[in-house]
Amino acid sequence: MITALACAIVTVIAVNFRRLPSLRATMDAGANAAVLPAMSVASLVGFGAVVAAMPAFAVVRDAVLGIGGGPLVSLAVATNLLAALTGSASGGLTIALDALAATYVTRAAEIGLNPELLHRVAVIGSGTLDSLPHNGAVVSLLAVCGSTHRDSYRDIVVVGIIGGLVALAAVIALGSLVGSF
Repeated sequence: MITALACAIVTVIAVNFRRLPSLRATMDAGANAAVLPAMSVASLVGFGAVVAAMPAFAVVRDAVLGIGGGPLVSLAVATNLLAALTGSASGGLTIALDALAATYVTRAAEIGLNPELLHRVAVIGSGTLDSLPHNGAVVSLLAVCGSTHRDSYRDIVVVGIIGGLVALAAVIALGSLVGSF
């Protein structure tokens, strides 16, 4: 994969060499533009690790495991809450699977639920409430676009949160009816 990426970079530079006024200046500008998003995401992933280490996290974990509606609904709520708390889909998903996977796999096996469906629900669930205002991707998107939370966050909610919740509900409903797809 790294070799393919390096070959692609060399090819793009070779094909567009005359269009690049100064290769070094272009590379410097790209590197400088990458620092803000990388630092935002890194700080929020660190925030997620701190949240998971807090004693209150055990309360959240226990509350999530007590939610009714079966393992699909409980897992969806768990990944949504953890993604919201951490501000990161990957952080919320990692924490949820590290802390809760064995419990949900056991519960799913007891009722004959496909583990692949559990995984789909977990992934979709983690990608909904992670789009709250403190999410690194949201902060980076707004910074790159030169916009503010006040001007653009309503649109992000409609696309990133409401759309994701609708998709999550559809997957849970279809998965409950069909078993897997």
